[in-house]
Amino acid sequence: MIKSEKMKTTKLILTYLFAAIAFTSCSNDDNDAEPEKAIPTIDKIELGLGNNETGTIGEDFHFNAEVTAGDKIENVQVKIAQRATETYSKVWSHEITWTQYADAKNATVHKHFDIPEDAAEGKYDFIIIVNDKNGTKLEIKKNLTIYKPENLPVKPVASVLTVFLNDNFLYRKGKFSDPEAKFKNNDIFSSQVTLQGVKGDGIMYLLLINKNAKHSPESVDQIDFKKVIVYDVFEHKNKTETGEFSNIPWNGTEFTRDTPTLKIGVAKDNHVPVQQDLIANKSWATGNYTFLVLYKNTTYNINFSQSVELPFAL
Repeated sequence: MIKSEKMKTTKLILTYLFAAIAFTSCSNDDNDAEPEKAIPTIDKIELGLGNNETGTIGEDFHFNAEVTAGDKIENVQVKIAQRATETYSKVWSHEITWTQYADAKNATVHKHFDIPEDAAEGKYDFIIIVNDKNGTKLEIKKNLTIYKPENLPVKPVASVLTVFLNDNFLYRKGKFSDPEAKFKNNDIFSSQVTLQGVKGDGIMYLLLINKNAKHSPESVDQIDFKKVIVYDVFEHKNKTETGEFSNIPWNGTEFTRDTPTLKIGVAKDNHVPVQQDLIANKSWATGNYTFLVLYKNTTYNINFSQSVELPFAL
């Protein structure tokens, strides 16, 4: 009986001993394990002019992303890859690697590049890869549709872009009538802009932007109204046939809208429904301004922009 109790006690001691050894071993394993490495993150992704996730063969393509490394960036890549579920006229892919962000913790990747002439029309995966110097990487897949120029649902182009200084032509057909002329306080600014190749619904903003504001919106959705002077806003609705759209429309006999005007130095702009306080925003100053045309076709999510540099002496 005594021997049996001793055996039980010995077994219990051994059990506790083995458990303690196992626990110590696990604890050591946990202590020896490498900490999990941080992976990169990405934000504010924009694909295509106006972030419309479309590209046109042979034409400019816009890409933007805010990247934060886990440790430090090694490089940033984009790949345009065909999908197994789609049919294409030929096998095609495209890849770009940017190394100039190496060793940075944060980077704004803002790029413009042409969709190559040999691209095949169709729907693609647009793959964004951020490689980190700690050995990790982030991979994000987005949608991209590539069109031939002739197959775009709408293709806005400016057929008329004029700037008037006190009712006289200052800029017309790509040329200045007086290269030395400058806008001064109390001068009257006005403009006519006519686009071709539009239908459905769309809206156009005509803006003056002080270069010191460092604001260069590439689409209507990117406008920061505290940094711009709105000269005009005009839109079209339910346009069934592809054709012309102008902020000073002509019906073949007469203009059906008065030309908007903006006095230089005025306290309020022409933004609707709420005018901007140009004095509070410090919008007026001597220097160069960008006269910027921004148009968005809201039916087809297609954007257009064009600009002219204008000097101001206030």
